[in-house]
This record gives sequence, C-alpha cells and structure tokens, in this order.
Amino acid sequence: MLKEQLALVEQNIQNACEKSGRKNDDVTLIAVSKTKPVEMLQEAYDLGVRIFGENKVQELTQKYDLLPKDIQWHFIGHLQTNKVKYIVDKVALIHSVDSIKLAETIEKEAEKKDCIARILVEVNVAQEDSKFGMKVEEVLPFVEKISKFSHIKVEGLMTIAPFVENPEENRPIFSKLRQLSVDINDKNIDNVNVSILSMGMTNDYEVAIEEGATFVRVGTGIFGHRDYSKNA
Repeated sequence: MLKEQLALVEQNIQNACEKSGRKNDDVTLIAVSKTKPVEMLQEAYDLGVRIFGENKVQELTQKYDLLPKDIQWHFIGHLQTNKVKYIVDKVALIHSVDSIKLAETIEKEAEKKDCIARILVEVNVAQEDSKFGMKVEEVLPFVEKISKFSHIKVEGLMTIAPFVENPEENRPIFSKLRQLSVDINDKNIDNVNVSILSMGMTNDYEVAIEEGATFVRVGTGIFGHRDYSKNA
C-alpha cells in the first residue's frame, strides 16, 4: 500500500509541476511521519524517501537514533524553547519559527552546538485562532531583526492552510505567502534568502505547487490515516 500511495503522490507532484510550467526538481516532498512506527519509515526509506517531517521533539529524536543517518529530518510542529537543544543539531530545517523568543533560543543553542540552524518563518496567513504563526505584516520586521543572528539562516516561509473540502479555497493563501517571499527578497536583507516555500499538505499540495510551493508536507497521502492512540 505504501509503495502505491507514494508513487501516486510523486505522480501528482509531477502533474502539478507540468501544469504550472515548473520542473519536477523545483518541488521537494517531505514525508510527514508523525505517529508512524519506525518500521513504516524504514519501508519508505527503502522506497527512496530521504526527507521526513516530524512535529514532536521526543518522537524525532527516538527515530533519529533508530534510522539511517543519511535521512534529512525536518521539524514541522510547534517548537517549545525548552526543547530546542535536543534537535538543533539533528534537523536539516526547522519550519516553525514564529517568535523572537524562539529565534533567540535557537541562536543560543546552535552556538553551543557550533552549527548553523536553517529555519523557516511560520506565517498564519489565514489568521486562524487555532494555528501558530506570525501575521503577514509582522514577518518582515521579524526577519530583519533575526537576520543579524550569526547561527541562524533564514531560508524561507511556511504556512499551514485551513483544512477545506475544496483545495481551490486555499489558493489565495498560498499565493499570498509567495508574494510575501517576493517582497522580502526585494529588500535584499543580509543573511536572508527566502527561497523555500513550505506549503501544501495531503489535501491541497497540488494547488500549493501551482502557486509556487517548493516543499510540500504529505503524511496521510503516503502513510494513511494516523492512529493517535499509539506512540511511535
């Protein structure tokens, strides 16, 4: 089942790229593996997947220790400041930076580990009360401030769009995030290159690709529905 579902997602990505006149290489698939057992991640790995997304620190560190070391781990969930030290040198990218306090903690812990933390700024484009992320108008001043940190590299933006029946409803959300990235890049801020747009999940990643997504985060579409009663 996993093999077939992964192949379908990859085909859908290719189709969306063709439809929007983009190259397949422009879009990176993140297999969102939260709550999924190590055996299932290993199966995906054996099928060629090398980029996995997790949203809990403890779960990520457990899987990090058990799975091959050439995996790129992406942290995509809300990150608490007291957990930063456990993952800052283990992840390829933190997608969910949404406050000065968190950025300062990442800077401090990355300096201790002598590494550069690659981050995305999480933007609550839809302004949903239930979601984390900054308001659109807060992002540029925030990026200008943290661009001076020497152990953080701002690589792009991330958003979690509303869950909708019709993915077309999220098109304006993705379009707005893309425009924000253009506006930031136009400022030519030192140490900032907003080249990554992490947007689109199982129900709307094709629309996100058409609007410029460079990373799509697909979990259910690859691994099936989650069972939250079990731990990894």
